[in-house]
Amino acid sequence: MTLEEFISEWNNDSDLLLVHTSGSTGEPKPLWVEKRRMEASARITCGFLGLKSGDTALLCMPLDYIAGKMVVVRALVAGLRLVCVPPSGNPLRGLSCAPVFAAMVPLQVYNSLCDPGEKRMLMQIRHLIIGGGAIDAAMEVVLKDFPNAVWSTYGMTETLSHIALRKVSGADASCWYVPFAGVDICTNDDGCLVIKAPAVCRETLITNDIAEIASDGRRFRILGRRDNVVVSGGVKIQIEEVERLLYGRIGVPFMITKRSDKKFGEVLVMLVETGQQNADSFSGRKEEERSVDCSAVAAICQENLPKYWCPKEYITVEKLPLTETGKPARREAERMARC
Repeated sequence: MTLEEFISEWNNDSDLLLVHTSGSTGEPKPLWVEKRRMEASARITCGFLGLKSGDTALLCMPLDYIAGKMVVVRALVAGLRLVCVPPSGNPLRGLSCAPVFAAMVPLQVYNSLCDPGEKRMLMQIRHLIIGGGAIDAAMEVVLKDFPNAVWSTYGMTETLSHIALRKVSGADASCWYVPFAGVDICTNDDGCLVIKAPAVCRETLITNDIAEIASDGRRFRILGRRDNVVVSGGVKIQIEEVERLLYGRIGVPFMITKRSDKKFGEVLVMLVETGQQNADSFSGRKEEERSVDCSAVAAICQENLPKYWCPKEYITVEKLPLTETGKPARREAERMARC
């Protein structure tokens, strides 16, 4: 969808607008949402960040999904000036001036950090929000020293972008998400986050995200998705927790997935990427062919994971499976583990 097509759809007589889910756990699904609730979401974000008329906002994500659409709606509601670039892994490449506000996925931030010029521009963005996937530990260490505000977002298509933010940069960086005013949270019997956000979502939303609520009853952190729990030999293992323990230690992109097993029921499998990358994480050095020693990777896992959390198999793949918005494509990863 082009910007002109979206603007035309936004200005038509319908009170509803068609969006699609991201497809991280399956095929993207269509969803009709109310324009007035999208406007409410935009006002909440712009008000929280203090964005004002005339500020520049980078549009660097596809307009087929809620994240891209909401950048445009924020611009319409708050009078922001859009800076439009084609969706790509390097959205800052070619820009001469940093925007005041930008919304990116972790993959775009990662690529920008790997290029010295793009990294300098990334550091100049006054308000950077990152959504659509987890920020790994190595990236978070780099972002903590950024001079301006960097936020990790929590939300989904059904909540019309995010309903909570956590600070990634500065002295007040935190692992806890803080919901916007008017948003109430709790967990159900399965430990999954339940969201009441009447301004943006008519129904109470029961998520598949296993969450921990802080003692103040307001902040929360996400432990992983319920459908990413692996039961191996009677031991429950959260895939995201395994990935978090290994971030910054493996040295190459990887993903944890699962496959069925006659003895254990299910076992963990690690997919290890063998494509090209920057040789030194965020240094911007010339790309080199990656050499992967799976026995060395296995040794790192054994050193850093509980015994029963170690993958039973290591599979090298040219590229890790990702959705169009840069999230891990978990279903595709399982298919690759079965092959």
